[in-house]
Amino acid sequence: MNMLLDVYNYEMRVGVAGASGYAGAELLRLLSGHPSLEVVVATGQRNEGAQVGEHTPSLMAAYPELAYSAMSAESLAGLDVVFLALPHGASQSIVPELMGSVSHVIDLGADFRLEPSIYESWYGESHTAPELCATAVYGLVERNRAALPGASLVAVPGCYPTATTLGLAPFTDAGAIETQGVIVDAASGVSGAGRAASDRLHFSEVDESFSAYGLLDHRHTAEMEVNLGIQALFTPHLAPMVRGMLVTAYARPTGVLTTKSALDLLHDAYDEEPFVHVVSEPPSTKMASGSNSAFVTARVDERTGYLLVLSAIDNLGKGAAGQAVQCANVVLGIDEASGLSAVGMYP
Repeated sequence: MNMLLDVYNYEMRVGVAGASGYAGAELLRLLSGHPSLEVVVATGQRNEGAQVGEHTPSLMAAYPELAYSAMSAESLAGLDVVFLALPHGASQSIVPELMGSVSHVIDLGADFRLEPSIYESWYGESHTAPELCATAVYGLVERNRAALPGASLVAVPGCYPTATTLGLAPFTDAGAIETQGVIVDAASGVSGAGRAASDRLHFSEVDESFSAYGLLDHRHTAEMEVNLGIQALFTPHLAPMVRGMLVTAYARPTGVLTTKSALDLLHDAYDEEPFVHVVSEPPSTKMASGSNSAFVTARVDERTGYLLVLSAIDNLGKGAAGQAVQCANVVLGIDEASGLSAVGMYP
């Protein structure tokens, strides 16, 4: 079931599970303009029977007749591609059933990103499908493109690890930074917390406020450390904006490193990449908003000796739905940029 499809003669039928959440809605938006993928099933457990366009009016023109169905393996069986935009822990209960009935599963959740023992230590619960972790392909395309074509199960990276890995990987690859004591500070828009109601996400709590959370034990730390082979002190922050993510990372060089040589490493890694852009000035979250782009830059501070790396993405784009579509494109052997844009929204 994992053979590449002839997209020139066949329009692939797609399902989106968890389509009523923010990442799921972004998937529907992107897929509505995809030349080879057609959404035929959208599940939304709490919104079963509701019209997609009524629940999320911005999608009304694209999906005038599509309604949310109940979440079940049966409703998704026989599809070519299924995107899972579910809370952590939910994918592992349905993926074993899907593997024999759909061609490709693209999971936006955390369930298959890590080895079971690492997952269990950071997420505090036993993995119910550990045998599938070894078969899942990690879907950071710029780092793992060669392993993706034809994959049956793809684990889409988390938003914070995506931005952090893209920024620091050229330096760890080159052995240019010490792997211990890396500091990662990051800020995300509130859409990264999902669509479910929460006191801390009320307008009066978020507006005109900037706060840290997940101190010392945020679950994305493990993913960063595995990706980069580092020990990281990671502190995420909630910023008063809807979407966007900015990572600021600090590391000690292992040898002589200048701002020019640091930027050269980034250019060598990404100048041929369609969605990663090396910039000379500090990137802002607005630059990536609404796109699948990532913007990275670096500085070396001669006074303190630290390397400073900045990385900006849209947490719902390259950090979630956009990256999932990029993965699907590579899995299926079609143009990697299909249905995606490297151009952000401005202002």
